Amino acid sequence: MEELVAAVRRGDADVVTSLLDDGADPDTLAEGLPVLCLAVAAFDTDVADALLQAGADPLRPLPDGSTPLTRAVDGGSHLMTHALATSRIPLPAPARADMLARARRWADADAETELRRLTGLTGPVERTRVVDDEIGWWCEQLTLGPVTVRDEHRAVLTSMEALYGIRTPFDELVDRALAHPDRDHVVWCDVVFTLGRRTDEETWLWSRDLLNHPDRLHRLLAADLLLSLILGDVVKGGQPFWDRGRELVPWAQQEVDPQVLAVLLHAMTHDSAPEIEAVGLSHLTHPDPRVRALVPETVHRPESLTTVLTLAHDEDPGVREAVCRLLGQHRGSEPEVGDALVALTHDERQEIRICAVSGLASRDDPRCVEAEQRIGPVDPQQPFDERLMDVWRHQRRREAAEGG
Repeated sequence: MEELVAAVRRGDADVVTSLLDDGADPDTLAEGLPVLCLAVAAFDTDVADALLQAGADPLRPLPDGSTPLTRAVDGGSHLMTHALATSRIPLPAPARADMLARARRWADADAETELRRLTGLTGPVERTRVVDDEIGWWCEQLTLGPVTVRDEHRAVLTSMEALYGIRTPFDELVDRALAHPDRDHVVWCDVVFTLGRRTDEETWLWSRDLLNHPDRLHRLLAADLLLSLILGDVVKGGQPFWDRGRELVPWAQQEVDPQVLAVLLHAMTHDSAPEIEAVGLSHLTHPDPRVRALVPETVHRPESLTTVLTLAHDEDPGVREAVCRLLGQHRGSEPEVGDALVALTHDERQEIRICAVSGLASRDDPRCVEAEQRIGPVDPQQPFDERLMDVWRHQRRREAAEGG
């Protein structure tokens, strides 16, 4: 059907779904290949998902001996491969073995090396950074001649091994992450997610020992892993390390890299041990705003609250927002807390003004009524912020109290 082919080519998942619902064949051919291959080549997971839901065959043999699934693996798309591999439960053993072998070949060889072998070309490789706006991670897209791939093959391998119960050695996963030394890269994120679901003592100790490494990237990965372990298995549940952030205090006290320190502080905020608060307060004037923004999260004692009020005037908006959230959640009667929130209702950032007004209203501070006017018009295209109702709730509580 020409309409389906055209919709797939332009990436219109809604129209694709509508046409499939009306009876279009999900295995419709376009230039001798099923339209699923068009979605795979375009890295369009939304369209691929629609086709798969309608019954498109990810293992359909193609004229060159490949399948849509093997093309997804070669293309290096982590999410695309997962979608095709899990559309049939279970994936036949031969297809599973081929998928893992292909992913490992690309991972071991490096994407550019394998791309050159595949195309036989020697010219320059075009590189593009591709950011997933929904998830927040990124990858690099490489094009040489007519072939385009993404450098997510190590993530493909890692996630597929985990899916099939293969416990890849800790050190091997560490090497995969460090091959892409950025904590927002797809591969780094997937390694952290995979090891973070191994909520066992062995993984905790290996990750903690990695904090002793002289290389900052190893320590950054260790901090990320420990944070993930503390947050627990987000799929199956369970948080056995939730209150063990105190064990990281010695490393936080000696860490000199601000990015590593910030992640360590983040991991420690889920534990209320007094020594964690002491570490946090020691960084009130740290030169890096990423570190200062974590200080409020380490504070648990009311008597320490006023110590962080200086951060309400910080030059960095992220720091001001962090202290605003802390003050807004505090229910003590200290007048300086309310005064700080009133000052924050004048902040240049609307998000902080909303947070400050909400905090005042939740504290039943009558100044929230006037301060609400300073929020200004909100973007109607954004999801409704429930905090905008807090002043109304405050007024209803007052009316109920006066009526009583």
